[in-house]
Amino acid sequence: MLMKGKRLLIAALAIATPLMVGTASAQDKGLISIIVNDSSNPYWFTEGEVAKKTAEELGYQAHVSSHVGDTNKESNQIDTAITNQAKAIILDPANADGSIGAVRKAVNAGIPVFIVNAEINQQGLAKAQFVSNNAQGAAIGAQQWVESVGDEANYVELKGAPSDNNAATRSNGFETVLSQYPGLTRVAGDVANWDRTQGYNKMQSMLQANPDIQGVISGNDEMALGAIAALKEAGRLDGVVVGGFDGSPDAIEAVKSGELAYTVLQPVAIFAEEAVRLADTFITTGETGLENEKKLFNCILVTQENVDKYSSPFVLDQ
Repeated sequence: MLMKGKRLLIAALAIATPLMVGTASAQDKGLISIIVNDSSNPYWFTEGEVAKKTAEELGYQAHVSSHVGDTNKESNQIDTAITNQAKAIILDPANADGSIGAVRKAVNAGIPVFIVNAEINQQGLAKAQFVSNNAQGAAIGAQQWVESVGDEANYVELKGAPSDNNAATRSNGFETVLSQYPGLTRVAGDVANWDRTQGYNKMQSMLQANPDIQGVISGNDEMALGAIAALKEAGRLDGVVVGGFDGSPDAIEAVKSGELAYTVLQPVAIFAEEAVRLADTFITTGETGLENEKKLFNCILVTQENVDKYSSPFVLDQ
């Protein structure tokens, strides 16, 4: 589904301004534990902050922690939530398979879990899984990339963490579109684990082995920004089209400057808020009201044509 501008603006205000509603009654309804991947990344920081502000607005205590992709740390954070008798857990899982045990542990302790952003590979444990429509996002990103680079080019790909299903979904989505153009040749690809420094290092290596490239397609913005830094250092950014995915503030600045051809914005500000509101509904009524556990949120293409509508982190007015 396409996010409406009004709801996106509400999400922006939730990030940018203090939430006054419910302040007096805050902490009356118990604890909601929010566990994200890496809060040093603007995407996951926004995810945690929106969830926290929403929980506090609804009258809960809220605690945000980061597992940084470490399933052992994630398990310990689930233990802490159980010990603290959390009313619900909002979890961006560390590993599609490896996080299942931690989720089951919380459920067995009577704590409902609401998954955001990255899936787990088991249905029926979490009360809901709210994720971006990564296949749709990859398709619109790849189509824009082709429009920018043309239908004949040598290119390289930077991939996200293999433990995250989103990485494979995006890479497969890119391939579905790009394989329709025989003149496009992927000369190299590497995993950079959603990280800017790794994107920089992997881009350096691929560029040395393949100096004659015309494009870079990346599974997220951080890796794309690392690739841009490596290309600039090598004096090769001119003539190389780089595409990103996430809609981070730094990527938006790179789109404005022309260094990044586009980014695919994930509506994290929307689904992080909706997950907490759904948790509150379940705590209150014992029901989610959802027909299906998994709910997809469509992504939005950001280019120089609409970048000025970006109003706050991961929010595009429409």
